[in-house]
Amino acid sequence: MRVLVLSDTHAPRFWKGVPAGLHEPLAAADVILHAGDVCTPGVLDDLAAHAPVRAVLGNNDGDDVAAWDGGPDGEVPETLELDLAGLAVAMIHDAGPRQGRDRRMRRRFPDADLVVFGHSHIPLDEPAGAVPLFNPGSPTDKRRQPHGTWGELMIEDGVLLQHTIHPLPPRTP
Repeated sequence: MRVLVLSDTHAPRFWKGVPAGLHEPLAAADVILHAGDVCTPGVLDDLAAHAPVRAVLGNNDGDDVAAWDGGPDGEVPETLELDLAGLAVAMIHDAGPRQGRDRRMRRRFPDADLVVFGHSHIPLDEPAGAVPLFNPGSPTDKRRQPHGTWGELMIEDGVLLQHTIHPLPPRTP
């Protein structure tokens, strides 16, 4: 299973449509995860045109995003725990400060094989610790990063085969 992971798209301020460099990965995705700060449900609609979308609310998401009915649950929750090809994946927007994050997330999601989160806009792929952590960064609001980023997970029979942060090409004006 190919999972495309996004966070912190912050539409419409930063998301003006699917960024260059994401069209092919979106077309190849089996499922898309969005770790919050969508800001407008149109982003989720854009993504759902490519593959099923599972999302959580971020601190900038309002009732319109929470009420998005394009997902299997008919709403967007604050946290999510799901089975992706046999891998237990938990998702939350803000996983808190770096220090102790893996232990905090292990306590919050005791059955998770992987925790996906966002909020910082800073990509993180940390496979070691109390629980593996994955933050795709932001494809649109790079915040002190050299470029926008997105994440990709390859999962098969409950095994996380690949976990990669990909850079996006610079936006053109």
